[in-house]
Amino acid sequence: MGNKGVGASITRLEDDRFMRGRGQYVADIRLAGQREVAFVRSPIAHGRILAIEVPDELRGSVFTAADMAGVKPIRCVSSAPGFKPSDQPPLATGKVRQVGELVAMCLADTRAEAEDIAAQVNVEFEELPVVSDMLEGRKPGAPLLHEAWGDNIFFENSVDTGPSEIWRNAPIQVTRTFRTARQCMVPIEGRGVIAAWDSRLGQLVVHTAAQMPHIVRTGLAECLGLEQSRVRIIPPDIGGGFGYKGILLPEEICVGWLAMRLGRPVRWIEDRREHLTASANCREHHYRVTAFADSDGRILGLDAEATVDCGAYSSYPFSACLEGGQISSILPGPYDFRAYRCKTWSVATNKAPILPYRGVARTGVCFAMELMMDAVAREAGIEPYEARLRSLVRPEAMPFDNVTNKHFDSGDYPEALRRAAAAIGLTQIRERQRAGEKDGRRIGVGFSIFCEQSAHGTAVYASWGVPMIPGFEQATARVTPDGGLELRVGVHSHGQGLETTLAQVANEVLGIDPARVRVVFGDTAYTPYSTGTWGSRAMVMAGGAVTQACREIARRMMRIGAALLQTEEDKVRVEDGAVVHDGGRVGLAEIARAWYLRPQDLPPDADPRGLEATAGYKPARDSGTFSYAAHAALVAVDTEIGAVEILDYVVVEDGGVLVNPMIVDGQVYGGSAQGIGTALYEEMRFDGQGQPLASTLADYMLPGPTEVPDIRIFHMETPSPYTEFGVKGIGEGGAIGPPAAIANAVNDALGPLGVEITETPITPRRILAALAGANPAARKSGA
Repeated sequence: MGNKGVGASITRLEDDRFMRGRGQYVADIRLAGQREVAFVRSPIAHGRILAIEVPDELRGSVFTAADMAGVKPIRCVSSAPGFKPSDQPPLATGKVRQVGELVAMCLADTRAEAEDIAAQVNVEFEELPVVSDMLEGRKPGAPLLHEAWGDNIFFENSVDTGPSEIWRNAPIQVTRTFRTARQCMVPIEGRGVIAAWDSRLGQLVVHTAAQMPHIVRTGLAECLGLEQSRVRIIPPDIGGGFGYKGILLPEEICVGWLAMRLGRPVRWIEDRREHLTASANCREHHYRVTAFADSDGRILGLDAEATVDCGAYSSYPFSACLEGGQISSILPGPYDFRAYRCKTWSVATNKAPILPYRGVARTGVCFAMELMMDAVAREAGIEPYEARLRSLVRPEAMPFDNVTNKHFDSGDYPEALRRAAAAIGLTQIRERQRAGEKDGRRIGVGFSIFCEQSAHGTAVYASWGVPMIPGFEQATARVTPDGGLELRVGVHSHGQGLETTLAQVANEVLGIDPARVRVVFGDTAYTPYSTGTWGSRAMVMAGGAVTQACREIARRMMRIGAALLQTEEDKVRVEDGAVVHDGGRVGLAEIARAWYLRPQDLPPDADPRGLEATAGYKPARDSGTFSYAAHAALVAVDTEIGAVEILDYVVVEDGGVLVNPMIVDGQVYGGSAQGIGTALYEEMRFDGQGQPLASTLADYMLPGPTEVPDIRIFHMETPSPYTEFGVKGIGEGGAIGPPAAIANAVNDALGPLGVEITETPITPRRILAALAGANPAARKSGA
């Protein structure tokens, strides 16, 4: 058969249907009698609803909160001290708190007709003062979004290792302020939902693009007042998620309620304007950081404050506290120091709720920490590369508990950085800078290095106090009567290639050809409970569960196979999809035939559970795996027009043992493209009245093929000591490093001109403004 198991770069099984246009997404589903929904959305960011006027001829086609009596609001709770829950009604009641908030639901045979109805609904508002900036929202006397709170703070969090003489005596003390822009996720497929009431089963059946279908069922059942057994979530193919499809939607509640009321299917498909203006916001952070270092540039301590703009509500299950809660624990990154304090504020503003996005919190944290490392290096008069080498956790210290008690399982961070510097050609770049560019542009090189905690388990989330705490991940493996294999897992794939990699795990254990493996994802009627696909956990957790289930199948195969081979069970083994003994073999199809069709051939002690097994899995230590990567960027900056061109880009990553290196490369390429967007292009701006300033992709800039360079990826493989096969999660890493590496490269190019960029995206406008405000003497000496 050849190697098709763990470590093999086999072609993705799911791509055959995708490339032939045979994928099935929510928008492809048509149910008999289906009707369409469009929403009336608030045109203002903050205001009281005085009246909703519906023309008489449209009554029965328009529904408001008054019609949905008994439906509960979305409420996110946490046992973390001081966390304030926010009630988000599916349709606004009393007042609106963001542009795009749902006010009314309009029903018609087509989406166009539903939009025409929505245009005829008139909503009268009393406008209220707006909180459009997170720092202003923290101040006493700021307008209140949720009056009962008394302020606009969802959550405060702090870490403090205690008094330290470092704060006073460190030879190098550098302070910087950083800001990252609010972004949108922009998957190719927006969100969508179809709900239908199954009168035979007394069950609400919901087809929805959901990364976490079991969690969505829990939240939807709570809001609609249904037992969870009366809600079935079926996630079809998903055209990109990135975290955006990992929450319960108010639209899902509205459409589910309406399907129950009408007794017929109802569908809502998000359009791009809704996506940009009303829903998909993320990553708006502000940092003030002071780094303390010795005279050689080695980091001794860090003192930081961070603010996160969380928008108007906390999306279910717990989005508002996620970024702020993580910042304080992951800001130290892969560096070894012991003096640390950090305080974070998660602030409510009149904007769309902040949602988890690929690299949750890590991208902003990496930007702040890695720009600080360059600032320290400049103060020490050494190469930024050298400053990092002096401060990184050493490989001989692994496993290592850092200053915030993150348990790094394995790795060689300095080696990853050395390889990145060699691959980008650091020495040659310095020579090239001294010679100057013939076209007059200025070149610069920048590095970033980070670690990505993934596959977080019970030990981590229980301490956060959130309502969604992962436990044992389960998988079901079932041999079919003709010797194929079905896998059922509660996670869902939205681009990670899990149909392939889980089949490869089955191959590794059973030897079955991956082409004979079918994977069922996420359907709550068929799959074991799971918290879903998030936090780069699916390969570690679902892969581990599939391993355990397949090993149980292998044990049962050996008992039946030994009987068919007329030998003892301890003398056989499973190999290449068969039970083997002394040159004799009986294939899986023969074993399945005996179990299903010829039970008279079974041994008397055959396991009565047969060839179907459900198994659970947790890593030996469930504090998470730690992947890591070093990114290096070479850029050219045109000081006349502010344009940045990426000339070369290198990634050296270590995701433990790679189940499918080709798929990993695809994940790193895609994530890096998103990170380049964060660094140079993407920004969802708001005016002082909370109005989003981009509503189409003509206004919201995304990187395309001409903006993404030929990224060069190099692999290291340091196995995790705690997981099956030594795998680590790696789905988010590509998106974390680019903003910091590119910003450091731009600053390296423009540093002689007195310019230091500390905000994303690094647009021509920001570069030209920085150049205009630079010290004239520095500009002259650097010219």
